[in-house]
Amino acid sequence: MTYKEKLAAIRAQMKENGVDAYIIPSADPHISEYVPEHYKCLRFASGFTGSAGTILITHEFAGLWADFRYFVQATEQLEGTGYELVKLKVQHAPEYISWLHQTLPDGAVVACDQNLLSVLLGELITKELADKNISLKHFDFLSSIWENRPALPVEPAFLISEQFTGESASSKLTRLRAALKQHKAQSTLISSLDDIAWLLNIRGKDVSYNPVVLSFVLIDMESATLFIDAAKLTKEDLLQLEQQGVKVSGYHEIEAALAGLSPNQTVFIDPKRNCFALYQLLPTSVKVVQQINPTTHFKAVKNATEIEHTRLAMVKDGVAMTRFFKWMEKNTGKITITELSAAEQLLAFRAELEGFAGASFNTIGGYKAHGALPHYAATEESNSEILPEGLFLVDSGGQYRYGTTDITRMIAMGNNTDEEKQDYTLVLKGLIDGSSTIYPKGTRGYQIDAICRKPLWDYAINYGHGTGHGVGFFLNVHEGPQVLNPTSVEIEMEEGMITSIEPGIYRPGKHGVRIENLVLTIKQGANEFGEFYAFETLTLALIDTSLIKKDLLENRHITWLNNYHQQVYEKLSTHLTPEESAWLKQKTAAI
Repeated sequence: MTYKEKLAAIRAQMKENGVDAYIIPSADPHISEYVPEHYKCLRFASGFTGSAGTILITHEFAGLWADFRYFVQATEQLEGTGYELVKLKVQHAPEYISWLHQTLPDGAVVACDQNLLSVLLGELITKELADKNISLKHFDFLSSIWENRPALPVEPAFLISEQFTGESASSKLTRLRAALKQHKAQSTLISSLDDIAWLLNIRGKDVSYNPVVLSFVLIDMESATLFIDAAKLTKEDLLQLEQQGVKVSGYHEIEAALAGLSPNQTVFIDPKRNCFALYQLLPTSVKVVQQINPTTHFKAVKNATEIEHTRLAMVKDGVAMTRFFKWMEKNTGKITITELSAAEQLLAFRAELEGFAGASFNTIGGYKAHGALPHYAATEESNSEILPEGLFLVDSGGQYRYGTTDITRMIAMGNNTDEEKQDYTLVLKGLIDGSSTIYPKGTRGYQIDAICRKPLWDYAINYGHGTGHGVGFFLNVHEGPQVLNPTSVEIEMEEGMITSIEPGIYRPGKHGVRIENLVLTIKQGANEFGEFYAFETLTLALIDTSLIKKDLLENRHITWLNNYHQQVYEKLSTHLTPEESAWLKQKTAAI
């Protein structure tokens, strides 16, 4: 079926069932950012391959609401499909709800597969449309037209030892139950796969790049039940879970378990990370507390074991990056290198390292104008050859059994313009300002975001994505609750959090610049003004100095960069060959 034929088939079902508007979210029943092939509904319906967006279909209009990262990509991919791009003004905001309110008549019916809709959005849609008596109903209009739909994944899952996690599952369950008591709740449903993975020290391969396994967890003060395809676990893992106080039940048995909850109890629910369909199965007598999963806060603050292992992962990753940079320098202009082949070579360098478990996301390798697309993913059709001129942006990361990495670097291919050098230097300045900031306890991410943007704002330049996100421990590369972005998210930066810092400048049709490191929040000290925190930079890889315009930097920026490069050389050189070590020493020489 063509995309237009699929759209017509959805509309036919809408008409048959009296539905005026149909919503297709980018999610799964766990409200994941990245989903298994079975739930890539946006791609099936419209051809759009971005990781975030919402489709809205009426009988007269079909649109994809997407943010700044996908404007160019969506415009190209939606051409001829029957869908239009609707540009979000605010990243991640459900602006389509206002459009529904303005467009639909009183008494209209909105529908979606409520397994793919968060509790937060389900309640928000219901509330915002209530004054027009518009109802929200549950319909799945995709399954009946999705031929050869990929099955749910059946990859094996596995437990990771306390040697790496630093804490047992039973200890984490004890902490969680104490948090539930504080909220006067007797039980909690956890659907978010990264929270479950952290809580039970379990990992899997059900979602590309994210080492998670499809499952739910239902916990009360006496028991914990993991709802999972038990065939994914070995007898030894099942026994170990039992010893940690965890029972195992079938993945689809979660529905009956929720419907059968004891009446008049209080259940803790994270409204952003649980689906509306399961939420509505709760008995009517059950009271609900809606807040962020306590495990999300616990998970964000790494313990000493996780931090030490993450540092080891950074050394491994730095070795791979060094070999990649050297390979690029040696071979550009001598052999054919494309965006895709460069990404494959970088993956090969990582794969040689002990403990490597795969990429942490699809490499963003953007040459020249493609670098101006923040979430660009090269395809066979778009794949550009990399020549000895211009800029090459490489945003990549690795999953290691002892940590997760995420790094962006720029490679100067040659004959770089003054504008490219200025943009590069301003972005580097923003990275350094953010990385070297000392800030009081209680600081929020939006305050640090502004510090990183200030060098760009001085030149009336800005970027449309956030400055940073949390990163998991051998888990999701995007992890909450902390974010560095302009929205007033009231989550404090805490000691032990690992966060990215990645300012950028994007000039459509020309180039993009982004430089990214991961940083660890550490204690700086305390005085009569209170406690203060700072960042320890974890990422270990050279930052190209050939593009720097020194007159745009202050002495403190130069000192920071020289000290950083000295650290990079000292920590990586012993893991490199003598030739590689000599090459790195030259590249990290003080400026």
